[in-house]
Amino acid sequence: MSDQTLDVIIIGAGAAGLMCALSAAHHAAKVLVLEHQSKAGAKILISGGGRCNFTNLDISHTNFISQNSHFCRSALSRYTQHDFIAMVKRHKIGFHEKKLGQLFCDGSAAQILKMLLCECAAKGVDLRLNQKINDITRSGNFRVETDTGNYFASRLVLASGGLSIPKLGATGFAYQTAKRFGLKLVTPRPGLVPLIASPQKLGISHPMMGVSLRATAAIQKQHFDEKILFTHKGLSGPAVLQISSYWKQGDTVTLDLAPKIDVEKLLIERKRTRAKSEPATVLGEVLPARLAKELAATLLPYETMANIPDRELLKAAMRLKHWPVSPQQTEGWAKAEVTVGGINTNELSSRTMEAKNIPGLYAIGEAVDVTGWLGGYNFQWAWSSGWCAGQAIAAQK
Repeated sequence: MSDQTLDVIIIGAGAAGLMCALSAAHHAAKVLVLEHQSKAGAKILISGGGRCNFTNLDISHTNFISQNSHFCRSALSRYTQHDFIAMVKRHKIGFHEKKLGQLFCDGSAAQILKMLLCECAAKGVDLRLNQKINDITRSGNFRVETDTGNYFASRLVLASGGLSIPKLGATGFAYQTAKRFGLKLVTPRPGLVPLIASPQKLGISHPMMGVSLRATAAIQKQHFDEKILFTHKGLSGPAVLQISSYWKQGDTVTLDLAPKIDVEKLLIERKRTRAKSEPATVLGEVLPARLAKELAATLLPYETMANIPDRELLKAAMRLKHWPVSPQQTEGWAKAEVTVGGINTNELSSRTMEAKNIPGLYAIGEAVDVTGWLGGYNFQWAWSSGWCAGQAIAAQK
């Protein structure tokens, strides 16, 4: 074993940790990154179906969830999506916009990881994998004890992420360390995660597994208009994943199963022009056939449109536009793409990500109570928060 003294030790070689490292090393700071896994950037490699949705063209603090909704504004404005895109272009990585401003690699997510590792290597960052951290203490400098040696630095960065996707090595290490140094937490919970709901909780009699449609999922004033997917456990799809980050036990999710369609007008019109049609056929104009048949049996149990009183058509239309779902729970950490909650932002400087009461201690990325929407926002938070912490560290060199 050997002891080393450095300018900064970064715990975690994910998106935020690597960005912090290359940013801190810009002015020749001695930077050590410790990663307990056998490879860096595991989440980067699987993201976006292997193509890495690395940022979004439209970034605002309103795309993030936090107890302090304004905390992320400083970092996002100082290192923007355009700054990261410039780096991607400099490395000649092809990319495209998929939808809603979401940028993906034309090739592989491995290109983004390679870019970050190349930038770190060029600046002399010392990246060490398979590092089991046994203890972290502070007496003047921070002391990080591992199986391979003890490391000392005046600055320590918590960049080990949250609890989502434990199969990739996610742990509560950042939270445990933060608590050890007296930092408060916002209780972590799974985000961007499918919802579990029985057919009864979904308001249907038969499973609809595999049925997909465009819908609006809402909780109070927050809503998302994208695809939803019926699963064998409940609901998934982009709109559901988005709203899941706002969902808490006992909340009702309201679905508009026919967004931008005046269902009442449609049903009244079809009663007049297609009086002999079955209700399921008419509902099939706005819903997938299986779902249309299921809901027609419940909402419009009549042989033809001509038999249905207008008041029943109105009730059915209202139901389709405001369909209540009461999930029992989420599918948990194993399926969650992100962590909602984390190190309380009141403990940190929004400009440097340094702990206000523990000089030299920083927290970045998913470890912090800042959670982005689906669509590249969480990566941008990793880039922005990591860059800001790195710049603050480099300035003290």
